[in-house]
Amino acid sequence: MLYDALVAESRRNDSLDDVRSAALDRVRWLVDLLERQRSEFRRFMGHAFRRSRAAGAATQAEIDGRLAGCADEEGRAAVLCLMLAARFDDRNSWQYDAEIEPLISRVRGWTPGEVAVMLLRATEYAKGYRFAHALGLVLDAVDQLDADGRRAVTPWLRHAHTELMGTTVEARLRASLVQRLRALLASVDEAHIPEGLIPADAPWAAPLRDRAKTSPTPELASFVRHLVSLSGPRPTQRWRGTCLELADAASARDTVADVLRSLAGDEVLCSTDSGAHTGWIHGDHHYHYVVHQNDGDLARGVVWAAALTGGPAVVRHLGALALRTGGQGTGVIEDLKLAGAAVNALAETGDPASLETLWRLRSRIKHRALRKQLDTALVTAAGKQGITAGQLIERSVPDHGLAPDGSMERELGGHRVRVVIEGAATVRLTFTRPDGGTSRTAPAAVKDGFPDELQELKALAKEVRGTLSAERARVEALMSAGREWPYDEWCRYYRDHPVTGVLVRGLIWEFRDVGDADGEWRAVAPMAEPPGEPERVRLWHPIRASADEVRAWRERLVAERLRQPFKQAFREIYLLTPAEEETGVYSNRFAAHIVHYPQLYALFKERGWQANFLGRHDGGYHGTARAEFGDGDWRACFHHEPAADDDGYAPEHAATDQVRFERRDGRRWREAALAEVPPLVFSEAMRDVDLFVGVTSIAADPGWTDRGEDRHSVYWRTATFGALTASAEVRREALERILPRLRSAGRCSLDGRFLVVRGDLTTYRIHLGSANILMEPDDAYLCIVPSRGKGDGRVFLPFEDARLSLILSKAFLLAADTEITDETIVRQIKRGAG
Repeated sequence: MLYDALVAESRRNDSLDDVRSAALDRVRWLVDLLERQRSEFRRFMGHAFRRSRAAGAATQAEIDGRLAGCADEEGRAAVLCLMLAARFDDRNSWQYDAEIEPLISRVRGWTPGEVAVMLLRATEYAKGYRFAHALGLVLDAVDQLDADGRRAVTPWLRHAHTELMGTTVEARLRASLVQRLRALLASVDEAHIPEGLIPADAPWAAPLRDRAKTSPTPELASFVRHLVSLSGPRPTQRWRGTCLELADAASARDTVADVLRSLAGDEVLCSTDSGAHTGWIHGDHHYHYVVHQNDGDLARGVVWAAALTGGPAVVRHLGALALRTGGQGTGVIEDLKLAGAAVNALAETGDPASLETLWRLRSRIKHRALRKQLDTALVTAAGKQGITAGQLIERSVPDHGLAPDGSMERELGGHRVRVVIEGAATVRLTFTRPDGGTSRTAPAAVKDGFPDELQELKALAKEVRGTLSAERARVEALMSAGREWPYDEWCRYYRDHPVTGVLVRGLIWEFRDVGDADGEWRAVAPMAEPPGEPERVRLWHPIRASADEVRAWRERLVAERLRQPFKQAFREIYLLTPAEEETGVYSNRFAAHIVHYPQLYALFKERGWQANFLGRHDGGYHGTARAEFGDGDWRACFHHEPAADDDGYAPEHAATDQVRFERRDGRRWREAALAEVPPLVFSEAMRDVDLFVGVTSIAADPGWTDRGEDRHSVYWRTATFGALTASAEVRREALERILPRLRSAGRCSLDGRFLVVRGDLTTYRIHLGSANILMEPDDAYLCIVPSRGKGDGRVFLPFEDARLSLILSKAFLLAADTEITDETIVRQIKRGAG
């Protein structure tokens, strides 16, 4: 019988046995009804389901009626009976939440013994979410106890807290329950810190754990409880003020600093011992993590407490923690909440060193959500110092301890080791022997005698490369901003900066003199000093210059062999066309192209555009790539979709569509007409889209004709030798200046959209857009697949352009076509020439 089974199971040989037995005896009628209900369910289960439901409904109605008429004493006994009769394991699914909840809220007079039985019983439920729900109901009864009653059930409250801390429960429900439990425990013993509140086995919590064991005080307990009350990435001002007061009352500033230091650099945890998935993870698979998900609130509280109380000393540890839990390749799984807390706390320190740390994180953290928090943190830090976000970023660029010329030297065992920036994309580590000889490989004396110092210098060179790359992208993005700088500010943060200055000194800048607010801007050549008394500075853009001025600058760069860090004088210009004025809010200039999609998606990320990934999944049938321009006031949207022939999960090809623009409106974006977009913004955005299409279009694929019949063949034949885009036109103009200086100039000439190369076997026409080749006299196609290696750099180019380098390398090859040894190329030439 059910009654005998419940009596047997509820006997634990503890102080609560009598309470359980009395409750079961008091509501023997309820046990009999529950037994009848279960029997009816088993008897009619399956083939007579409808009859089963009818029979069960009648019994359930009788149970509900009897429970509704229970007085307080009988109602409390019914609650205990229902909790003892419930099963939440894998063998039985009986549950009585619907009956228990109204009883607990209605009946009064709970005794400590009854509450203790319910607390213990709730912790025995096998399913975590069932335990949490039942615990919430029981805590409603605990709230009815007076101070002595709560003190009497303290051991069971502590037990429930410990079990809850070790159980996987939905985050919001768990947070609510632990807050209620901790408040109840604090009302009984202010100096007690519940077990599990500070993790028992986490290395990072050791300083706080040891302090709680050796010097437990009410002040420390209040401080710890305050730390775990932080559930978001940024605390309120009230939380911060209370934190400072409690930290000082508990003398805990050094303790939280030690915990932060441990979070940032000490031993991590492994999922084989504990973790969110320890219960079901199989085999040798495992992962490492810094903080268990159940301890996240405490860790984030410590991060903010350390930031508020630690001063400049904590900046380095906050940066290391953000990178450790939010960066890539760190060996631990991401903890975006903890990384976000560290990032936001950095912005609040007010220390100048935090600016450099945030800037470094911005170049190393790739996660989209964290990058947004980094941007917000930079703006917050800027506001604290009374400057704009743009000023903050340019003032945050690390100099890495380099000299003004971008170099650093160290003496190691008689060898001079030098880290130096050479150009816009190269950072070298060179070694000079005592006899004056140099090499790029570390001598044995340095390797063996100074391994730590050598590793440090290699790490420095790597960091400088990262900063140089990020600065190159940032300075190029200023081409769409139209910003101006006071001359002295520009000198300090641009021209004279050890890293940024290497890039800035290779660009054309415009200057305006003191007192000449409405006067002309005067452009000054790279590396040259401005004349007069300059007061304002801005970056030169060809869209603001006359055609003659642009031609003059291009000629000068080639004549003086001045290579720019990015394409500036030879930069493409994109103006609004009549067709775009007619469409109004969108441009079809780069629509209807077929592109290699994996290559396109990779190029989006390389150029800083954010895009969803296309594929056969929800949201994957239409793509929109977005990027901000004009100092973040404008956003371009490039639409694309899977090509019609792609039915795989991830498309091989995509079809391009419209380009639209949006203007920032507070925290939202509003679509804008093309005529409203500033010329600088429009030109720079369309230049990126032209790059995407030009690089990834199948028209630029020399091997496409080997595919046989293909539904995109018509597009390939049309686009691969079609009209030149703006970038190809600039390529043509560069060749006009470069060709006369080449040894093979007599064999090369420009003819419309082609570079014509006269070989000994035949004449070739290289398209300036796709770099594909036709052979005279009948325009037979010549397929030459470029090697993956970089060019040999024999020809000076005033800017980096892989397609221009490819065209020139093909021209050199074909000008000496009798010396070609590749049989696949020779066979094609002989077939075409014959």
